Amino acid sequence: MKLVSPVQILHGNSTINPPPACNSTHNVTAVVFSSKGFTGAVIGLKYHNNLALNITDIPGGYSMFDFKHFLKVSYNLKINHVSEIKTPVLMLISRRNSRRFLNENEMVEMMEGLGFRVTRAEPERMSNLDEFAEVLNSCSVMVGADGAGLTNEIFLPTGAVMVQVVPLTLEWAATNYFGEPANAMGLRYLKLEQNLDALKTAVAELDHLRNDEMNQVRIAEEQQQLKRLNQVEGWLSRASTVINEADLLIAESPWQIKKSCMGGWCTLHPKSSLKFGKQIAEMYQEVKEQHSKGVFIPVADKAPLPVATKRPTVSTVGLDSTCNNLWRIVSQDLQIEKVQEEIGKTIGFLDEAWKHRRIDEKAADIFNKLCEKKFVLLLDDIWDLTRIGVPLPTQKNGSKIIFTARLIEVCFQMEAHKKIKVECLQQAEALKLFLDKVGAETLDRHPDIRKLAETMAEECGGLSLALITIGRAMSSKKTPGEWKYAMKALRQSAASVFPGIGKKMFPQLKFSYDCLPDERVRSCFLYCCLFPSGFPIRKSELIHCWIGEGLLDHLVSSVRNQGEYILGSLIDACLLEDVRSDIVKMHDVIRDMALWIASESEKNKFCVKAGMQLKGQPVAENWEDVRRVSLMGNQIESLTQVFVCPNLLTLFLGKNELKVIINDFFNFMPMLKVLDLSFNINLDELPVGIAKLVSLEHLDLSYTGLKTLPVELKVLEKLKYLNIEHTSNLKTIPPQLISNVSKLQVLKMVGSGYEWLVEEVECLAYLNVLTISIESLSMLERAMMSLKLQSCNVEAVILKLLKGSRFLSISALANIQPLDFLGVYDCEDLEEVKIERAEIASAGWFRSVTLIKLARCPKLKDATWIFFVPHLVKMAIHECQDLEEVISEDKLSEDDKLTENSNLFSELEAFDLQKLPKLKTIYRDALPFPQLKEAIIKECPKLRKLPLNSESAEGQKIVIQGEEWWKNVEWEDECTRYHFLHSFHPIYL
Repeated sequence: MKLVSPVQILHGNSTINPPPACNSTHNVTAVVFSSKGFTGAVIGLKYHNNLALNITDIPGGYSMFDFKHFLKVSYNLKINHVSEIKTPVLMLISRRNSRRFLNENEMVEMMEGLGFRVTRAEPERMSNLDEFAEVLNSCSVMVGADGAGLTNEIFLPTGAVMVQVVPLTLEWAATNYFGEPANAMGLRYLKLEQNLDALKTAVAELDHLRNDEMNQVRIAEEQQQLKRLNQVEGWLSRASTVINEADLLIAESPWQIKKSCMGGWCTLHPKSSLKFGKQIAEMYQEVKEQHSKGVFIPVADKAPLPVATKRPTVSTVGLDSTCNNLWRIVSQDLQIEKVQEEIGKTIGFLDEAWKHRRIDEKAADIFNKLCEKKFVLLLDDIWDLTRIGVPLPTQKNGSKIIFTARLIEVCFQMEAHKKIKVECLQQAEALKLFLDKVGAETLDRHPDIRKLAETMAEECGGLSLALITIGRAMSSKKTPGEWKYAMKALRQSAASVFPGIGKKMFPQLKFSYDCLPDERVRSCFLYCCLFPSGFPIRKSELIHCWIGEGLLDHLVSSVRNQGEYILGSLIDACLLEDVRSDIVKMHDVIRDMALWIASESEKNKFCVKAGMQLKGQPVAENWEDVRRVSLMGNQIESLTQVFVCPNLLTLFLGKNELKVIINDFFNFMPMLKVLDLSFNINLDELPVGIAKLVSLEHLDLSYTGLKTLPVELKVLEKLKYLNIEHTSNLKTIPPQLISNVSKLQVLKMVGSGYEWLVEEVECLAYLNVLTISIESLSMLERAMMSLKLQSCNVEAVILKLLKGSRFLSISALANIQPLDFLGVYDCEDLEEVKIERAEIASAGWFRSVTLIKLARCPKLKDATWIFFVPHLVKMAIHECQDLEEVISEDKLSEDDKLTENSNLFSELEAFDLQKLPKLKTIYRDALPFPQLKEAIIKECPKLRKLPLNSESAEGQKIVIQGEEWWKNVEWEDECTRYHFLHSFHPIYL
């Protein structure tokens, strides 16, 4: 630095008081450095160029390479050439405001996966030029977005790589300001333009326009019996060709990157890379030009009517909801013609002339021929038998038709005699299919790849389409680093890691989405993708979220039924999995498709970062447009930055590690209707700024660490749903808070540390759903006298801490309807739960109960009263030390008439028995358990016999989890033991 003299540059825009001129005479060239950019400076008498020297104008012919060497000597930099660096180091120029990398952390992780040690250059770090120059001199690569920070390339060693990410329209500036100077200094320069992303966007827009035009053509042809115009046909053909060519080019981009080092940042084949970049740019222009030509009014004109042929007809089924006259002669459907040709070959219509006959003529020929035969026909996703010409099978003709359908309702409409649901592949079959598509060459490339492939196959969830598509995409990934990166990205979204996979896989799945009855059902389906991958979604809570956002009607009396109807439609369409009577899940690939659909839609703006292990708030550029945000299932501890989301309707923040939410966090969410903060056990208080949520209708605070509810909740006049279930630390609710939220329709308090206020609840005129905990006999008596309890739906009751009570009569809960969950917890003195058998049998009590849990009742001997719960779905009994029988044989024998026609546990799907040291039997006889799927038996050392025989759980894939007691079970016979041998899954303590 002794050779360098610092000069201060004064800034000024005033023409009246210009900055003072320099009066000194300098005998060396002036050099200007800036880490923050400047508008301009004139120093000396000669301007050369941007970060460049004109050799002919300098005595001695010094170049930028010489100047770079001068700086190396001046700053005492040690490394001459990049080859002297043993461990490759990458410098990432980090920006905070404009042109910042939104996925900077993911970039760093990928760079490290490629073998680089990554160091970041932030504005503060660049201010000490001595130290920063030394750090840069030890780097092999520098990466940054277009900006002044890239001038630091001057300190890189010779042969290093400078990577510039260039926004659109700044290509000239990038090349002149940084590219040419880099080459002049002996650096390798690569600019990453956004043309590829722009091409992808343009192709998607053209594809949408093509589909819109095609839909218009189909409507004109099929419903109005018109013929498409030649110019429309020509444009559709050209658009398809352009889209296909663009897709091939986009699909080639990973291979082009693969030819380079550093994932494409440093090209090893500059001519090839330049040619590919030119192809991308030209294709982008062609796609945009084709898009500009693609709006036609009209798309079709009248066509001459075909001559009708009289032939026998049969009643139509299957598509009556989508077509008015299935037998009319109007179709251009190539699929129907293809099926007719295949059938025609088989039954003897082999000449070329027959292939060119009209669809209705071929149908008549096929019909007449098949009426003479006994046949078996397999049809894939085609149900219009009349148009094909296939006579319906009858007992008389002995024929059979096997067909596939995506919707269960089609099977009913087709009056199918037997329906078989095609399940996802089992793990072994799925793995074999996936490995076949990846190929032995890739699998044998590295010993870790096969293990990673097994894990990735599991992520596909047995869905054959995903296994095939993703397996083929991974066949070109030859290193463990690529597989690990793809694995992480796949867990977020398949479309985000494999270029073009959305267009290959999702349109085939989207058919089921398109066939949903209406836009409301489609919106309800897309809402499900807000939950993390594989998350068990409770049906009732999902329906309440739908209601909160306004997707369902607001008439509470019927809205629950409407929600269940929509859930049934989504399950029937195989878009949701019915895990249990109260739980659904969304397959990972179906969720990816939903995210893909949401990303393509203008009105469904989603920001979904659920289950991505985030530790801080995400950064987004367009919060103003977002309508639904999900940050569920992360590790976020604090929300300290304000989100400006004027259109936000739903915000999921559940299942994080939240401790702090700043008071201003909710200030700019005026439209927010649904807020979920559940399962944040460290969150002990809410910000007073929650009062800003003037549109809030749904607030879920369950399973949080809240100690008190803020009095500001009183101002939430539109709040209709409040859930404070299982908030065991909640000890304070301000007086009149609950009663002041006058529009509450749903209040859930079961498991809360605060005993519910009968008087305040009585004031809620619109209350329809209630869950409560009762912690004393006096409170139980008051509850039984409550008119509100008798008039609204009490879905859950927990009886807890009933001190001094040896006996409990469950009959006291007879008037609480429709009770779904009943729990008895922490009753230290309770020995018996009594029930009046005759009254129960005659009145039909407990018919709505599906879930029962008994916990920490150490003196309880049995749970025989459960016998009188006919529709029980799940039963859990934990830590009842004296319990010897679940259903007591002696108590049942007192009145055999009640048990003669019983269907005990006929709807039970799961039971969970844990820490019951004296338990010997569950029930005296073997039971059919027609619905049983899961059983957990843990720390029950005296249990030797299960109520099972070889016919139990027939047709069910039952899973029994437990410890080594399994080896000592006394089976009814050897056949039973063998029947359940593979059902057992050990639990290791």
